[in-house]
Amino acid sequence: MKLETLLANITAHSGIKDPYAATHLPIYNTATFDLSKQYGDEIFDYSRSGNPTRQALERIFALAEEGNGACCTNTGLAAVALLFESVLAHGEKIIVEKDCYGGTFRLLSVLAEKNKIHTTFLDLSDLENLEKHLKENKVKLVLCESPTNPGLKVLDLEAIALICHKHGALFAVDNSMATFASQKPLSLGADFSVFSTTKYVSGHGSITAGVLVSKDEAWNEKVQYYCNAQGRAQSPMDVFITSLGLSTLVTRIEKQAENAGIIYQFLNEISQISNLRFVGSPEHPQFELAKRQMKYTPAVLTFEMESEQRAHILMKNTRFIGQKVSFGTSDSRMEIPSLMSHASKKSSAGAENDFSNKTIRFSVGLEHPDDLKEDILQALKN
Repeated sequence: MKLETLLANITAHSGIKDPYAATHLPIYNTATFDLSKQYGDEIFDYSRSGNPTRQALERIFALAEEGNGACCTNTGLAAVALLFESVLAHGEKIIVEKDCYGGTFRLLSVLAEKNKIHTTFLDLSDLENLEKHLKENKVKLVLCESPTNPGLKVLDLEAIALICHKHGALFAVDNSMATFASQKPLSLGADFSVFSTTKYVSGHGSITAGVLVSKDEAWNEKVQYYCNAQGRAQSPMDVFITSLGLSTLVTRIEKQAENAGIIYQFLNEISQISNLRFVGSPEHPQFELAKRQMKYTPAVLTFEMESEQRAHILMKNTRFIGQKVSFGTSDSRMEIPSLMSHASKKSSAGAENDFSNKTIRFSVGLEHPDDLKEDILQALKN
């Protein structure tokens, strides 16, 4: 079955047993269930431990990612935390791509202090260096985003997975920017795919949520156990809100990628802008890898202004683009990562931001590209 068909008919393919045959995912917005009136294989007692609405969406995500099971959490970072809690024991070692999300870095700092987790930040496009570190150290887990955020570096996931497994390490991919509509980390050899549904998947910026998908059934059982034990499960109402974006996901990312390509060409002609990066450009250093590994191009660009002050002025003067964190929503948005989403990495050894306070990340939305151009031009003039 094609992904578009699955996402347009999630109730039919989720396995939910709704007596009224609702055509969209029904919300079981209840804390408890009456055990005396339930029959069959699936029995629910308490929504933190299991809920029909959440279980249905987890099945859809497992199918979409070609995994064995999925776990929906209340934020994207909660899904990353759940991964660490499920996999890492006290004192174990992890390798993380140095161009990682600021929240992931902050979480690893907490784990270093509380659980003595040892993190090494590497450029994972350097496969020889990765293998060298894995040979010399007993590493439990390797984690990366691809494309990276906000550096937009594309990593060879299949090659990294082979190296990790050769040396007994598990491999996890943060798939938030590419999404399962474009990239299938588990099919490329990863053991886990983790992503924030706050972004492209829900698409409207109306909830915070995340998902952890496991390739192996035994790992999924462990993940579900820790999620229940630590109370990280997504609420039924937020599950429903997340599900509303699924049927339009492929259409949205196709259109946003098209818009981003138009805006890339437009920005390329503006003299005040330099170091413009876009994965969909033939000038991108990993363009061929991106074409091979992803079906669609993420609609995210980065560029530099002449100074930090100019960067702030550009965002402040836009009429509707604005200065907002996150990416992948239907509305366009700009931010300065080093001062906003990645501010926690400022003084870190080994994971320093490879971008300055004049670097802007631009998430291109569904607006007409002519209006986006006009908004940017008037902001630059003012």
